[in-house]
Amino acid sequence: MFVNRMPRYEILSADAMAQLDAGWRRLVTEIGVEFMSDRALDLFREAGQRVEENTVFLDPEFVLEQVAKAPREFDLQARNPEHSVHIGGDTMAFGAVYGPPFVREGDTRRDGTMADYENFARLSQSFSVLDSAGGVVCEPNDTPLDSRHLDMTYALMTLTDKVFMGNVVSGTNARDVIAMSEILFGGREAIERTPVSISLVNCNSPLRWDDRMLDALFEYAAAAQPVVLTPFILMGAMSPVTIPAALVQQMAEALSGIALAQLIRPGCPVVFGSFLSNIDMQSGSPTFGTPESGIGLLCTGQIARHFGLPFRTGGGLTSSQVPDAQAGYEALMTLMPTFLAGANWVMHTAGWLEGGLVAGFEKFVVDCQIVEMLQHEFTPLEIDEGSLAFDAHQEVGHGGHFLGSMHTMERFRTCFYRPFLNSSDNYERWVRGGALDTAARASVIWKKRLEEYEQPTLDEAVRAELEEYVVRRRRELGD
Repeated sequence: MFVNRMPRYEILSADAMAQLDAGWRRLVTEIGVEFMSDRALDLFREAGQRVEENTVFLDPEFVLEQVAKAPREFDLQARNPEHSVHIGGDTMAFGAVYGPPFVREGDTRRDGTMADYENFARLSQSFSVLDSAGGVVCEPNDTPLDSRHLDMTYALMTLTDKVFMGNVVSGTNARDVIAMSEILFGGREAIERTPVSISLVNCNSPLRWDDRMLDALFEYAAAAQPVVLTPFILMGAMSPVTIPAALVQQMAEALSGIALAQLIRPGCPVVFGSFLSNIDMQSGSPTFGTPESGIGLLCTGQIARHFGLPFRTGGGLTSSQVPDAQAGYEALMTLMPTFLAGANWVMHTAGWLEGGLVAGFEKFVVDCQIVEMLQHEFTPLEIDEGSLAFDAHQEVGHGGHFLGSMHTMERFRTCFYRPFLNSSDNYERWVRGGALDTAARASVIWKKRLEEYEQPTLDEAVRAELEEYVVRRRRELGD
């Protein structure tokens, strides 16, 4: 977990914020938001909101009353207390890529497998810059669809001792994650006292919450497990093409979902989610790492703080098919504003390729390098008598050099950050070392990390109970 004490980069004036505020109020009042769940509609109806078929027309003041019930900050406990995180305020927690059906290993692009999933979990454990493997790091397509969530959750719980994300494909899957969490952490009371999982519930933009996502939301909110309520907006497809219109829609969608979470369980921890980019208006393809998405990201941070909520956005996003220069600069175009905005929960930090269709092993390493460097860059300077180094000037004098000075000798091991991926060799030495480019060096690193990986310890009785649960539920699900 990184504590970002740098000032936030805020680009919205008070007048701009007021106009956005008026915009979302008009959307929820005049257009309304669809909730494809009778339970959700009943809750809104009982709370005095106007419901017509599946559309809820929301009183903005009612929405804000519900949003105010959500905590501004909260803790997430990991089974290793050293890896527990705090969500909100100045803290930033980072999770790996989420959701790709395909995997890239070197020059090979293929369907993701359970072995790939487990290896990504191991890598997430081994890179300290990551606070979580996330959830669906890749789809294990060689396992049954109905029960693969059990295997993925078991892998997250046993191959890592960091916080993890819950499965949201259905209410049934959510209940399984909660039951396994109770086994791992010692019962329902323990996980409700301090939550142990965080889950992503996406809005089916524009302005519709679907039944599967809402079923999962009901389960996690009832168990006091935090949920990231996230509009999924690609400008030009799921929202109008202008950034202000997309921001207004994002506010309406996220706030309406947060209001529902508070109706389910007042005080349930939530995260104001954002996934905001645009499409290529020539091809219709999604694009990532764009200037528009960076501007939207900076605005989202300011908007979330306006409502007193922790927020999720950012990541190492790219449209590139391979871990090349485009993949690097597009990832940085998203990760830099992620830090400038002070995002609290960062998904897709490492491994995202090809617009989220691919989880890449080499890209995973590249992204971890970028984030580690940004964390150093966003660490405030310590300015004191020692760092001002007047004594070094006294020793060296005019026209000398500082390489052998006492000040340098005392600090040379730690004075500068040393990247683990970069090459600064001269040309001849680089050639003697194999002339490896960034992707090739990243390939060496992830394979070495897996060789050195050590599985975190887990009480054998707990492991056995988790295994028994997975086997029993798989049988009950027909797999």
